[in-house]
Amino acid sequence: MLRVGHYINQFFAGIGGEQSANLTPQGRDGPVGPGRALHLLLKDTGAVVSTLICGDSFFNERAAEARTAVRAWMEEIRPDLVIAGPAFAAGRYGVACAEVCRQAAELDIAAVTGMHPENPGLLVHKQAYVVPTGDSAADLARALNVMLPLGQKLASRVPVGPAAVEGYLPRGVRRPGARGEIGAERAIAMLVAKLTAQPFQTEIPVDKYEAVPPAPPIADLRHATIAVVTTGAVVPRGNPDHLKRCSETRWAQYTLAGRDRLSSDEFECVHGGFFNLMASENPNLVLPLDVLRDLQREGKIGNLLDTYFTTTGNDQRLIDCKRNGAEIAAAVQSAGVDGVLLVAT
Repeated sequence: MLRVGHYINQFFAGIGGEQSANLTPQGRDGPVGPGRALHLLLKDTGAVVSTLICGDSFFNERAAEARTAVRAWMEEIRPDLVIAGPAFAAGRYGVACAEVCRQAAELDIAAVTGMHPENPGLLVHKQAYVVPTGDSAADLARALNVMLPLGQKLASRVPVGPAAVEGYLPRGVRRPGARGEIGAERAIAMLVAKLTAQPFQTEIPVDKYEAVPPAPPIADLRHATIAVVTTGAVVPRGNPDHLKRCSETRWAQYTLAGRDRLSSDEFECVHGGFFNLMASENPNLVLPLDVLRDLQREGKIGNLLDTYFTTTGNDQRLIDCKRNGAEIAAAVQSAGVDGVLLVAT
């Protein structure tokens, strides 16, 4: 019987959302939340013997404590297989799941997780077996149906095939193997396919990272006009343009004219990727208009554009990020701006 340990966050455990994101690690016997579906998939081949639950903020802000708790949990229950998540497009959850897989690998325990291909958790432990998922829990059933067979194969120490065959994301690992044709023949076949606009699959995929040259420095901030851009989804109270809490594809702009600071009576934060209550109570924490006005009065910056630009950075697809960035850049350029302050959250 396969002994499975399952790691999930506070949301999938049914404990709460961002208000419970600081939940300390806690183990529970048997399956919890999506682990019940995992347990049913195992049928008579095994069981989810334990579930470890941890808040996303706790895991990311108190990483050393979280890693210690994960390791202690695994050493206590000694699972044959660890399933982490799936995390879908949730970044902090993805980071936690990747770290759980790292801890399992160090203890020689098979582990599988699931993430959207743009989840930043993929950068944490690149050797993890990660099944690609959709961006939300709507893909849970399909993801578990791929994750479990892969995990069972890993736990049984059966050799695992290539990523395209087994259904996991490429890990950058290449192994020697025999092909039906020699390399020259395969290369010519690919070249012919490329020249005739036919589909082909390269044998050596190379990740291409966009190189973004930095803008030239501003010669004198005291005479510069600065614009403010934020992915923190600070909007006028009532959210007139209905910016979404996550997976937003648009951006919006609003006036700062006549204001020395952002009042909670007039502005709020609708970002769904962090606990935004404090940002709604004081929007200047995300868009620091109060500090920028002070700098303006002190003569440290020349002028502040009376319009700010905002979108929701939570789970925004790369293609939308590029388009939004280009459109906002064009808008600030046409406004005669010398520099942009991109406020992080």
